Amino acid sequence: MNIPKRTVTSLKNHFLLAMPGLRDPNFSRSVVYICEHSQDGAMGLIINQELNIPVNAIFRQLDLDYHDGCGDNLILDGGPVARDRGFILHPASTQRWESTVDISDEVSLTASKDILSDIAVGKGPQHALIALGYSSWDAGQLEQELTTNSWLTIPAKSAIIFNTQCGKRADVAAASIGIKLNMLSMDIGHA
Repeated sequence: MNIPKRTVTSLKNHFLLAMPGLRDPNFSRSVVYICEHSQDGAMGLIINQELNIPVNAIFRQLDLDYHDGCGDNLILDGGPVARDRGFILHPASTQRWESTVDISDEVSLTASKDILSDIAVGKGPQHALIALGYSSWDAGQLEQELTTNSWLTIPAKSAIIFNTQCGKRADVAAASIGIKLNMLSMDIGHA
């Protein structure tokens, strides 16, 4: 029997906004920026949950020289998978690092040490979110979660990622499609 392949509409370069009924403590009240989404699964970074660790702690751990004032921001908790791996979201630019991939025309992702060396001395991207860990879904898992109203999908805007305070990203993302977070209900309904 020949089973047809399902086609998946990619949510790459979208935000997933956790709905109030999502009970997973890793994702409660989170905004996930989707970096990759295909029929094989999805990968993203939580962009609104900070760890109590300044970026310069990573510089010290990696024995990188850094300038005062560089790395005072807090590291993000990117998700529950591979919390020992670092990921840097930054505006797309002509400057490239070892493992830079473009997510969109405005956002790139780099996961190599060379970008951290540049950020440490003020030569990296002007705006960069540094996250430990990532969020991942197996094939069909995210689609299933969407059918249970666990997530609200929102087209991503780079200004929300790079120019909005961490604690306000969920509200601003929701507002970008005309929704007030405090008006969302935990009830599930289907039309």
